[in-house]
Amino acid sequence: MAVIFSDLHSESGLKALEEYLSCKSYISGSQLTKDDVKVYAAVLKKPDGDLYPNASKWYEAVSGKLASSFPGKAVGVSIGGSPAAPAEAASEKVKPCLCSQEPAAEDDDDDLDLFGDETEDDKKAAEERAAAAKASTKKKESGKSSVLLDVKPWDDETDMKKLEESVRSIQMEGLLWGASKLVPVGYGIKKLQIMLTIVDDLVSVDSLIEEQLTVEPCNEYVQSCDIVAFNKI
Repeated sequence: MAVIFSDLHSESGLKALEEYLSCKSYISGSQLTKDDVKVYAAVLKKPDGDLYPNASKWYEAVSGKLASSFPGKAVGVSIGGSPAAPAEAASEKVKPCLCSQEPAAEDDDDDLDLFGDETEDDKKAAEERAAAAKASTKKKESGKSSVLLDVKPWDDETDMKKLEESVRSIQMEGLLWGASKLVPVGYGIKKLQIMLTIVDDLVSVDSLIEEQLTVEPCNEYVQSCDIVAFNKI
């Protein structure tokens, strides 16, 4: 549970911190946590050892922990653009604590994690976000094209209504049939002109003609197909 102190630059704020630490080694108990780092960053310099012995001892302990965790780097954490002052080397006398104090845990710098371990819930949420992003990428359609197709019957006796029904019966992902009309060719023969919209990555017009429109069962009515117009949308 995060602990919040008011203005730690003021005497009242330091008194509150001193009183809070009278029976504690660290903000959250006997071990250094992120709460200590946050409060440490809000204290501009080491509290006076005579006025605030407990706060001074705590500040020195946090400084030492940070220095050992990040060797070679300046000790201090910046919050709101104001860096915390480095720890002073001199130790201060500490007034005895009248209440029972929690035993300090043995120092283990290797196990110190100032930013918290990733929990199982965090990992699961990250995996779900990655899966959703991947699925969104897959669902994102590529470019589309508008195609005008001439569908020619075998002869003037071909039932053009059934020819169109046969053509429109072809359904696949990325294919959408549009408007159509019958256009006279000559000698009583008419051809079917039909619009279709395709998703380029999903539908090949050449494959549609060769593998669907000019083979069984469509070839009972369809003799051949020609691409009249092909435009990117």
